[in-house]
Amino acid sequence: GTALRLVFKMLSSYSKVGDPRPGQPYKGGNFCAFLPDNKEGQKTAMLLKKAFEHGLTFQIKSCDGEERVTWGLIPHKTSWDGGKARNGYPDAQYLREVCAAL
Repeated sequence: GTALRLVFKMLSSYSKVGDPRPGQPYKGGNFCAFLPDNKEGQKTAMLLKKAFEHGLTFQIKSCDGEERVTWGLIPHKTSWDGGKARNGYPDAQYLREVCAAL
């Protein structure tokens, strides 16, 4: 099947009040997620967009002494293949799980 590809470009910036270390610089990055290009996948994409707009998709974590943007608690498929073990498809439960999380 064909895939919807979601691309998030997170710029480097300074953490805000409410982040683990307010005022600290953090590194951004490019993040990519995949959904099946079907009705359910498109519906999920809209829910993920809403979650992103509400600041729920990413978090800032300390890693080797530097702050960086990482995925938050909402599961995203970062690969189109490789199965569940490689954060890809096939994974029959994924759309149900992510919609429940959203």
